[in-house]
Amino acid sequence: MEVCIVKTEKELEDAFYVRQTVFVKEQHVPVEEEIDEFEKDSVHFVLYDNTKNPIGAGRYRTFDEYGKVERICILSTNRKGGAGKAIMNKIEEYAINSGAPSLKLNAQTHAIPFYSKLGYEVVSEEFLDAGIPHRTMQKKL
Repeated sequence: MEVCIVKTEKELEDAFYVRQTVFVKEQHVPVEEEIDEFEKDSVHFVLYDNTKNPIGAGRYRTFDEYGKVERICILSTNRKGGAGKAIMNKIEEYAINSGAPSLKLNAQTHAIPFYSKLGYEVVSEEFLDAGIPHRTMQKKL
């Protein structure tokens, strides 16, 4: 597996393919909510398998006091074997190199155990985003 910081239009298309497959097709998030006004202000990441097929994606935005991890997703056929951890490690490496003191993310409630294993702590009550229960999590870098 290889996680790339998106630099080309093809890599961005690959990231959007994974996001639309997971969020729009699988989880029924409206496409207009999934692809939003923050795309141009984000650093995008795409995860490729050993045959160069896109299998994961995520994005990162910088705020003054923290970095925001968003849109983390892995195709359903690749959710075991460390794919999620690989993409999170690359985003965290990028955030550290960018000087972010901490990271925040809005985790779907079923994914809280995954993020907890990576050192994130729940810092909010449950809320709905695109009709899906979430909680905000934070990690100091």
